[in-house]
Amino acid sequence: MQMSEQNMSELEGAMITIIRVFHKYSGHKCKLKKAELKDLINNEMTHFIMKIQENETLDELFADLDQNGDLEIDFQEFIALIAMVTSACHDLFIPNHHHS
Repeated sequence: MQMSEQNMSELEGAMITIIRVFHKYSGHKCKLKKAELKDLINNEMTHFIMKIQENETLDELFADLDQNGDLEIDFQEFIALIAMVTSACHDLFIPNHHHS
């Protein structure tokens, strides 16, 4: 998809970034193996997800995301992770309108 990024909104830019990060780790096959998912989370999401050091934690997360059971995470399955983490972190960023 060729388009000029200079006129994009902040949200559109963020969406492009999500796509680019996925492809940075998945390469031309457009799917993440378990080790690639671990690297992506540990390198790109360290403020929102604690580093994955336990293999069983990674196994559980991977199994939850791998909806079609092909032992790889495709882009749609990856977006589910992004949605879950973003939703979970939303409360941290809600402006506090109640002044005590």
